[in-house]
Amino acid sequence: MSAGASAPVVQLLDAILSEAVELKASDVHFEVFPEGFKVRARVDGVVRDLASPPEELFSPIVSRIKVLAGLDVAENRVPQDGRIRMRINGKDVDFRVSTLPTVTGESVVLRILDKGNIDIQLGELGIWEEDIHLYQSLLEFTNGMILVTGPTGSGKTTTLYAFLRELNQIHRKLITVEDPIEYDLPGVVQVPINPKIGLDFAVILRTILRQDPDVIMVGEIRDRETAEISIHSALTGHLVFSTLHTNNAPGAITRLIDMGIEPYLITATLRAVIAQRLVRRICPQCIEVYEPTQAEIDAFGLDEDELREGRFFKGVGCEACGGSGYRGRIGIFEFLGVSTELHPLILDRISTEGLFRRAKELGMVSLREDGLRKVKMGLTTLEEVLRETQL
Repeated sequence: MSAGASAPVVQLLDAILSEAVELKASDVHFEVFPEGFKVRARVDGVVRDLASPPEELFSPIVSRIKVLAGLDVAENRVPQDGRIRMRINGKDVDFRVSTLPTVTGESVVLRILDKGNIDIQLGELGIWEEDIHLYQSLLEFTNGMILVTGPTGSGKTTTLYAFLRELNQIHRKLITVEDPIEYDLPGVVQVPINPKIGLDFAVILRTILRQDPDVIMVGEIRDRETAEISIHSALTGHLVFSTLHTNNAPGAITRLIDMGIEPYLITATLRAVIAQRLVRRICPQCIEVYEPTQAEIDAFGLDEDELREGRFFKGVGCEACGGSGYRGRIGIFEFLGVSTELHPLILDRISTEGLFRRAKELGMVSLREDGLRKVKMGLTTLEEVLRETQL
């Protein structure tokens, strides 16, 4: 038996991953620094330390992970990617493994793929009950494009999977192009990109159109070519979902124009843009009322009536939340329906700021405003909303 597969190392790795799953972590980080070996987990979007084993166990643990993921144990000069499936705490858990050479040794990150994300419904994302109809109305279209925007880790893929789940019926053919495929979706044809052999989003999209799909999900629009083919697909009778990295919903429109997409194509195909973030929920075990700081009052523009009538909450920290005051996360959203009122502005290539102002006049609720509503409901804190909506 190799050192990487010795019983103590196997038990130690199992214990670390079991703790991470118990904490509902999204990622586990194994890192070596000049001062020692660190194990950390990202819980509710924030990295926290786990108990770190002795430094001499770093290499055996990394070797054990590589063996489980089917990676080359002897190769530590180039990045490697793999997958692991393990049974932890009585359930099957999938991990996506990434290794990265550094000056002090390999950094290894395991992304914990929570299969519960593929079963989530629109109402569980954090969308207000009275707004659900806005999102469901998008799924009634048989063509056009719907974009979800936000930074990495903002829950965009989970939202797209919720859409696919609603549409996944026997009379529709759904195809996705993803990088990478994180979850298996029953009844959906899923295609991974592979740039090493020339299979990028654009190449696969051209082929997908010959596969007679009704709905296409493109993991991300990264360049003009992918944007053009996605829009062409939307023009020719397909419903297309995709993501972009922009700060707000109107920013997606100017981003497409910056990519070289003609504004008339955007007005012809784009149905809506949804911007989103994930904010931490206040721990229900240690929630208490508090007075906002002057900085928070100024940042949100809270007036005297809001301060007098509203109650603001935070978590003080307890055993249930590991002392953080937060437990779990919830989405905040900005829904921009691309109505005919916006078409003249888009055709005139107006700035993001101009689009944002007009969208607000037409009733769009901004990310920060949606966050403030959730603050007043005792779901999250002013601090969290401010952190996630800084431009």
